[in-house]
Amino acid sequence: MSIRIHNFMGPLGWQMQKHFPMLSANAYLKLQFASRRKSQKAYIDYFMGANEVPHPLVVNLETINRCNGSCAFCTANHKAEKRPFKKMTEELFHSIIDQLADWNFKGHLTLYGNNEPWIDTRIVEFHKYCREKLPDSFIFMSTNGLLLDVDKVKSIIPYVDQLIINNYCENMKLHDNVKVIYDYVKAHPDEFGDVEILIQMRYAKAILTNRAGSAPNKKNDTKIITETCLMPYTDMFIFPDGKMGICCCDNFEVTNLADLNEVPLKDAWNSEEYKKAREAIKDGRQNYPFCKFCDFIDAGLRMDAVNDVLAGREANHGARQSLFKKS
Repeated sequence: MSIRIHNFMGPLGWQMQKHFPMLSANAYLKLQFASRRKSQKAYIDYFMGANEVPHPLVVNLETINRCNGSCAFCTANHKAEKRPFKKMTEELFHSIIDQLADWNFKGHLTLYGNNEPWIDTRIVEFHKYCREKLPDSFIFMSTNGLLLDVDKVKSIIPYVDQLIINNYCENMKLHDNVKVIYDYVKAHPDEFGDVEILIQMRYAKAILTNRAGSAPNKKNDTKIITETCLMPYTDMFIFPDGKMGICCCDNFEVTNLADLNEVPLKDAWNSEEYKKAREAIKDGRQNYPFCKFCDFIDAGLRMDAVNDVLAGREANHGARQSLFKKS
């Protein structure tokens, strides 16, 4: 077990986000687009050329579409929420996990999307079911930590490989409850097994990406983005009503590539709407209306998994775990 605090680029990165937000955001995006272009193309070529559609590398399953955070960069924050309330039925949840198990899914799984997972009171039992049905998958939880305490951490630890606590703040300090958790885990490491607990120090007013036009503090409806995107090839994104959106940037739940109430999961991942999106986006976001103004860049965990697949280690789950834990 390990617990650590991560702050991207340390105090310098924090000050850049705070005092030079647009410069920081744009410089980061240019660097990431440039450094990942070759790998992205290679993985898309691999995916599109496969005889059978490859598994998703990450399954994002949102069980409830609500958040208690107030992050300036996200429309899912409780001050800006416009989505009709949705909560996944237990029957649909169990069906999705059962289908993943039947499909021999061994990738990354998170019961998280544009929401706070602890708002769903069933979240521990849901994770327990996932662990029982998908013993070889890498299950991780991402939370803003506002509802978290030591007992809740203890309750979820048996069922996850990694717990990510995003400590959104403006002063680069841990929230009081997160500090209590950090101190307790440090003092009682044997109680938490082999699970990694990662506390990410996040600036709550950061300007990041425009998230396909949904970010409240970064609008774009004029500059067309010609870069490609990995999300339609790596991520299965499931809304609480069972519809599959194109990615996490669909904060308003407007895309519908398949409906798991009507189509089996494996067929949904290769639906005609998915095929159209992938064929368009492989040559640039400008070819797909929802994505053409979006500057979102894939997070490190996807690139780690992508590079693992390209290196011929797609069956080596242990390698994927160790790579993922670097993120």
